Amino acid sequence: MNMIVSMVLFIVGLGLVIYFAEKLVKGAVGTSLSFGISTFIISVIFIGFDPENLAVGAAGTFEGVAGIALGSIIGAAMVAIALAFGITALIAPMRFDHVPGQILAVPILAVLLFWALGSDGQVSRFDGAILLLGFVVSIVYLLRLSKRGLDIRPTGEVAETLEEGEKPGKWRSSGLLLLSLAAIIIGSEMLVTGSETIIAGIGLSDTVFGMTILAFLVSVEELARELPAALKGRPEISFGNVAGSIMAFFLFNAGIIALINPITVNSEVLGFYLPLCFGTVIAVSLFMMTKNISRLAGGILVVLYLIFVIVGYIR
Repeated sequence: MNMIVSMVLFIVGLGLVIYFAEKLVKGAVGTSLSFGISTFIISVIFIGFDPENLAVGAAGTFEGVAGIALGSIIGAAMVAIALAFGITALIAPMRFDHVPGQILAVPILAVLLFWALGSDGQVSRFDGAILLLGFVVSIVYLLRLSKRGLDIRPTGEVAETLEEGEKPGKWRSSGLLLLSLAAIIIGSEMLVTGSETIIAGIGLSDTVFGMTILAFLVSVEELARELPAALKGRPEISFGNVAGSIMAFFLFNAGIIALINPITVNSEVLGFYLPLCFGTVIAVSLFMMTKNISRLAGGILVVLYLIFVIVGYIR
């Protein structure tokens, strides 16, 4: 396959994934509402839900391209917690009235669990089941915290769908869900197929390509979710998006991806990408404990992302 055809496949596939990801969320939330599930339960279950990265990672692992699969988890997480959250803090420093320590522990434990399971060089199907169990436990934990007064709010497309205030029809929502799912699957396959030729053509490893270029293109909309909330004086939504994304990426998405096909975790990931990502999650948690994400904190997070990208290229 020549480079031009590959670029076309990549661009069209990326467009399908990004466009229909929003429709998929609307279909999933609408279907849930039509079956009588409360908005609160939906807010918790869909916290951090990111179908774009899940679809791309699933297609990557199905085709045996581990770098794309891992990039949809680790690289995408860095876009959300370092680049998007950091730029948001640089433009609109955030102050929080209350930061529950119990919430800060969840993202840290999620990354640790993924790291522990992949430390032997592979996230197996059994490991994937453990990650999904971890996601269920986290959801139950958040539900218990909510009963003690923790305010859990939806973010992104989930929030927009719930705020519309209209109860969508069951069949319309189900149809949208199925159509979007089919389009995302097709788009992901096109994207991964195009990526393989592009990776070979530009001389990058699939790990570097997945962690940087692809993760950025698929996840850059995280900035569009976090910045407006901070500018409107609602920083808790920005942080909710960060914490929810880590849960979704490292537990739900990673679990599904590993169940489709075990993910090979090479020494580059274990020795650089994963430790730096974990360190960034720790940094965000420490900043949150001060109840103030200053411009300095935002600058540090952006620098961590630049290190993640640049050092990955020159290693």
